[in-house]
Amino acid sequence: MSFVICMVSAAPLRKEEAHRSEMISQILFGELAEVLEEGKQFTRIRCQYDGYEGWCQTSQLTVIDPAIVNTNSTLIAAERENLAVINGQPMHLSMGTSLGIFTQNKVQVGDWQIAYLGRTWDSREAIFAEDEIRGLAIQFINTPYLWGGRSTYGIDCSGFVQQLFRFFNIRLPRDAYQQVEGGEVVGFLQEAVCGDLAFFDNEEGKITHVGLLFSPDTIIHAAGKVRIDRIDNMGIINSDTGERTHRLRIVKRYMPGSF
Repeated sequence: MSFVICMVSAAPLRKEEAHRSEMISQILFGELAEVLEEGKQFTRIRCQYDGYEGWCQTSQLTVIDPAIVNTNSTLIAAERENLAVINGQPMHLSMGTSLGIFTQNKVQVGDWQIAYLGRTWDSREAIFAEDEIRGLAIQFINTPYLWGGRSTYGIDCSGFVQQLFRFFNIRLPRDAYQQVEGGEVVGFLQEAVCGDLAFFDNEEGKITHVGLLFSPDTIIHAAGKVRIDRIDNMGIINSDTGERTHRLRIVKRYMPGSF
């Protein structure tokens, strides 16, 4: 059994072993993954953070002793963009990137000398309260929607709430249909509070979308871009066009350690 970490800001995880294959998720810089299969240019991996599996370009990974990576680290990159230096060259890291490979500001990983120069956030000390939730969520505003994305360079609906909850030491699964399985049901939308998640379904009843409620009538979610829209008992109403875009299915409440 061997392990790797991602050595770029955000590497695509693809469904098949090809660049043209669908991107199903991403692995972010420093995240640990187990190697499942090795191909010519791609490696199939299982991400340790959320268990997601996919094919990643081998050149974007480096083999590592898993003991070096603190997978329980609660330190993450705090700003929308954060500066690291790898072998003397700059690289920007997305908000929410795990800093589990760093025991100090500098670390040696194989032939790579890595320094982190940005501000850190310790999710153990975060309070899951309205001001903190809003302040962090708004930093994602206008991030473009990207199917499979998990970073401030492009993100999808479930990737957005997964990364946001990471700041509060709440580990959500990757996809909306998995996330809806956790938490406690909020009986009525009018009882929702800032931090609750609203889930939406399609005509077949499959959960296809998720967003974070700021209030019983306001939601922030990734649809085209990360945006703030109105919501009522029927679903989301686009604040720009007035169009009803998503059908509400259920509201769930999560607290640290609740999933």
